[in-house]
Amino acid sequence: MSSPSLSPASQFIVGVDLGGTNIVVSSMSLDGSRLFGAQSEPTHAQEGADAVVARMARMVNTTIDVTTREAGVPRGAVLGVGIGAPGTVDRKRGLVLAAPNLKWYDFPLIDRMAALTGLPVRIDNDANCATYGEWWLGAARGGTNVVGVTIGTGVGGGIIVDRHVYHGSSDAAGEIGHITIDLNGRRCGCGNYGCLEAYASGSAIAERAREALHNNESSVLPSLVDGDVSRITAAVVYQAAGQGDALALEIVRDTAKYLGAGIANLLNVFNPDVVVIAGGVTQAGEALFGPLRTEVRRRAFKSVSDSCRIVPGTLPGTAGVVGAVASFISQTTGQPPA
Repeated sequence: MSSPSLSPASQFIVGVDLGGTNIVVSSMSLDGSRLFGAQSEPTHAQEGADAVVARMARMVNTTIDVTTREAGVPRGAVLGVGIGAPGTVDRKRGLVLAAPNLKWYDFPLIDRMAALTGLPVRIDNDANCATYGEWWLGAARGGTNVVGVTIGTGVGGGIIVDRHVYHGSSDAAGEIGHITIDLNGRRCGCGNYGCLEAYASGSAIAERAREALHNNESSVLPSLVDGDVSRITAAVVYQAAGQGDALALEIVRDTAKYLGAGIANLLNVFNPDVVVIAGGVTQAGEALFGPLRTEVRRRAFKSVSDSCRIVPGTLPGTAGVVGAVASFISQTTGQPPA
């Protein structure tokens, strides 16, 4: 993959984090030491797949121009494009099999992007990429076996075994949000009942807060949204918890218990040395991580929990891009990035 005439610091992969709301693009050197051309634009998924791909390709080509100019390297020093895509993907065939937020099904993303950029393209699931990014250059750096949990509108995840992303038999491993934590629990967007996502996602946290207010529980939450409880988000709940609001603190503690139960299950199965949690939920700080770690210790085998660090992600906004670059390197060379 690399050119022997150029050092790893002078060869680049363009990483793309394709989200339902925003597309984030930048280039990164093979050794992870240099980053150029970072940019973000709204996805505008409602415009259709062709428009989104054209936007992505334009951003990639702009990033390549910036990289070659600012790094002082020829265009040939940019070796390819790695993309973290939402939903389920088929890496070998280059397809996004199902991305409901984008309304993409069996979409040939690699072929379309390769045609528009003239470069080799690799894809992986976006949560896998975020986990791989945190493993390569973030909070899980130095880990050998890592579980990543990404918490946003939903709950995603990634699993790294012996420094490689574990994809399973059909590229669908790592759907951590759909671990069942309550057999007869809340209905999840996937159609199942009692999924972790139905309790610990950003949207679920906000919904649980609205339910508590509907039951006339006292809180500062309505005052933070000018009385319009439909505007309550997980971030608002974290803000109220930071102000010492009893209801918000209870919701954060309950969220920690739900996450702790799910993570304890993963620890007992995979015995990782690091669990990295990324996304807006990390804004809650120790109000979340303290009781979460306590719940994990209560539920997981002692030898397993004692050997595992549970940490917040340290690459907000860039983990997916970094991981997309790492995934390109790994898929192309068969080896994890150095």
